[in-house]
Amino acid sequence: MKGKPTGKRSGKLRTDWERLRNQSDADIEKGIAADPDAHSTDAAFWKGAKIVMPKTKQTVTLRLDSDLLEWLRREKGYQTRINAILRTYMDAQRS
Repeated sequence: MKGKPTGKRSGKLRTDWERLRNQSDADIEKGIAADPDAHSTDAAFWKGAKIVMPKTKQTVTLRLDSDLLEWLRREKGYQTRINAILRTYMDAQRS
């Protein structure tokens, strides 16, 4: 079941949380059944699963250009994105 966009922020569609809160269990189950990418997991799926602990993080002070920081902060999780960007750069340099 596809949601209706409620507006745009940073060029992305926003989630209609009110509509989602008001959905019945039957509506949710119907949406899951209609989603071709949704499927149950079985014992075989979990057989090779491993627990992966997150790497420890360190607090740092970092000076960034104000326009860059403003751009990064437009969405939640900007520190995680900075980490991902830097990790991708690091991995590319290793290759």
